[in-house]
Amino acid sequence: MCGIVGILGKQPAAPLLLDGLKRLEYRGYDSAGIATLVNGSIDRRRAEGKLSNLTEVLDAQPLGGAVGIGHTRWATHGVPSENNAHPHISENVAIVHNGIIENFLELKEALGDRAGDIASETDTEVVAHVINKYLDEGLSPKEAVAKTLPGLEGAFAFVIIFKGEHDLMIGARRGTPLAIGYGDGEMYFGSDALALAPLTRRICYLEDGDWAVLGSGGAEVFDSAGAPVERPVVETAVSGAIIGKGNYPHFMLKEIYEQPTVIGDTLSTVLNPAAQTVTLPPLPIDFASVPRITLSACGTAAFAGLVSKYWFEGLARIPVEVDIASEFRYREAPLPEDGLAMFISQSGETLDTLEALRFCRREGQHILSIVNVPESTIARESDAVILTKAGPEIGVASTKAFTTQLTVLACIAIAAAKARGAIDHTREAALASALAEVPGRAAEVLNHDDHIAEIAQTVAKARDVFYMGRGSAFPIAMEGALKLKEISYIHAEGYAAGEMKHGPIALIEDDVPIIMVAPSDALFDKTASNVQEMVSRGGKVIFLSDAKGIEKMHKQSEPFASIELPDVDPFVAPILYSIPVQLLAYHTAVIKGTDVDQPRNLAKSVTVE
Repeated sequence: MCGIVGILGKQPAAPLLLDGLKRLEYRGYDSAGIATLVNGSIDRRRAEGKLSNLTEVLDAQPLGGAVGIGHTRWATHGVPSENNAHPHISENVAIVHNGIIENFLELKEALGDRAGDIASETDTEVVAHVINKYLDEGLSPKEAVAKTLPGLEGAFAFVIIFKGEHDLMIGARRGTPLAIGYGDGEMYFGSDALALAPLTRRICYLEDGDWAVLGSGGAEVFDSAGAPVERPVVETAVSGAIIGKGNYPHFMLKEIYEQPTVIGDTLSTVLNPAAQTVTLPPLPIDFASVPRITLSACGTAAFAGLVSKYWFEGLARIPVEVDIASEFRYREAPLPEDGLAMFISQSGETLDTLEALRFCRREGQHILSIVNVPESTIARESDAVILTKAGPEIGVASTKAFTTQLTVLACIAIAAAKARGAIDHTREAALASALAEVPGRAAEVLNHDDHIAEIAQTVAKARDVFYMGRGSAFPIAMEGALKLKEISYIHAEGYAAGEMKHGPIALIEDDVPIIMVAPSDALFDKTASNVQEMVSRGGKVIFLSDAKGIEKMHKQSEPFASIELPDVDPFVAPILYSIPVQLLAYHTAVIKGTDVDQPRNLAKSVTVE
């Protein structure tokens, strides 16, 4: 959600700021802007909509200066518009902001007559005026920011420049990530390392509550109490090369096709195919004595957690509670002594998930997280981390991050089952062997892309679409429905197939597409009965199964279409069955002509509650 780039440099800043903002497009945004210092004065360019609009503005009205800040905005306070786009200016101050200031109305009221100068509907501009008020009272920029921060309620990452101050830039974070980049006589701020990749790989990640004062010679970092602190500078693994789509028309399709590789990369860190064993990194957790797992995540990551509930309970015999992170901490769940809390996040910065983690920390739980970014806040605040190896995921709708999350969760479940004596080595070897085959089987699934694109022609005409599954296929049905909603804007719902008779079957009529996720497992016959019910009511069933399942289904009732998947151990089926539902959503969105990689109103990383 939103993106920030700040450059305190030696060369023209505007082109570099624009390039950094392009790297942050994946986060989602509806307007953008840049402000620089030009001969001591603040100059600014903004535009509603895509960065191409801002580029046109800059082409028509070039922006000079070597010191500047840039921002892509996802609207919270105030509609998407040029007037509400960042940076916001109050005479001597220009500011960009990720997050929400919850007490901005009280701050605005406290400004008195100065509030009449506020030109936008945003909470951010109020902060700029508060800082400017303190400057007018004679405080230095550093003192003005230090006095402003304690009075702010909410989540934020700020970067601020000041009129006449060519060797000064100040940033602050609370709840929302912000990093400092170190260059050769140049300094940078970025909302993530990807934004700064072409400029530097030397990154300092600010801790929650930190604020920092940059000059060309380096950075001073202070904690929330204003005390100077040292934060480590690390070499980030993010490549400085532009992350492109290659020959693919969209990042999402590229990332779907990367899944055989990244699943294999992820498995290589925890699976020994020769010994047919799973070996997790050293963890401060004894699965043999864990009384319960409390698992929290948001969106697609939460569906990965729901799949893992079937694995942990069925295989390792550990009770599991799965919660949407945005609800979990508010119900104040009683947690067991020495319990394990697990958190799943692609970015490692999802604020609801982070706050759920902090709640579990206060309740004395052991913290294990699964993230794709080793330097992320969630990773840093966990007792242990197991990384997915998905690489940067640019498309807003998660694909390869989801399947690598499932891969890691499957490995943890096997290790937990072995530690608890719930499985012997023979069963572990069979499961490890099944996992080792997943990259190759995933590549086979991609061979059905053209067939799935044909089926999408029918789905694209629908007003409503249903996804169904039983057991561990049920969360995949929900994930498939989410994908379709996210990028095609077609209403879709995922249901447990056995629940259809409890209400939703009333909505099945002629030509309603029903995507049935049905691997050949112990529940297949019950799922096949549901298919017959759907077909008899005119539903267009799109049947996902292996050759055995499709043959058996066709003897009972004829689905509208079938997608044949490889015959695999039911344990790993959720990973493979994720791929066709991703492709179906993708091709449907392309047919509908929507913005596949940056769907409306959505952000890649949600860093506000």
